[in-house]
Amino acid sequence: MPESHIGGDQSAIPRRGTQAVCNPQSAIAFVTIGVYGWDEARFFAALVEAGVDTFCDLRARRGVRGAEYAWANSERLQARLQGLGIRYLHRRDLAPSEATRAAQGVADKVTGTAKRQRAILSVAFIQAYRRERLDGFDSAAFVAELGPEAHVAALFCVEREPAACHRSLVAERLVKELGVRVMHLVP
Repeated sequence: MPESHIGGDQSAIPRRGTQAVCNPQSAIAFVTIGVYGWDEARFFAALVEAGVDTFCDLRARRGVRGAEYAWANSERLQARLQGLGIRYLHRRDLAPSEATRAAQGVADKVTGTAKRQRAILSVAFIQAYRRERLDGFDSAAFVAELGPEAHVAALFCVEREPAACHRSLVAERLVKELGVRVMHLVP
């Protein structure tokens, strides 16, 4: 059975209701959020409560299967965010490649883990994602591209648990390189 874990020390990145150490120079904070486990009303309420003004969709495919999560499909999601005054950005450049997702699929199959039940990423996924997406990632440029109007930005994908999703790897990099505050929103 392959070893699985999330890269880095995720204990330093809090869940809702706790505080993180923040570089006082950082004018932006981040939250991460997935789809699974939320209902529509609670999902959007959590974004509003967290003060999110910029929403970064890190999915390659911007759809979610099943009527339960139809609200998270791209067009509906964007319309609802617009109604809340939250800017939507699609950052496909931060989505894992098909090959990297396939590596996670193999690890999930070996462990008998369903995608919606995954709690952690495989070592193979973490290594591949870092190599293909984060080795060339410029944290400062990413924040600059969000613009001065971004004060709280959400990193979004589908997995419930941050440690089961690439959004946590992006968040980890932002904390490491910029000292930004990150909070994981979970249902």
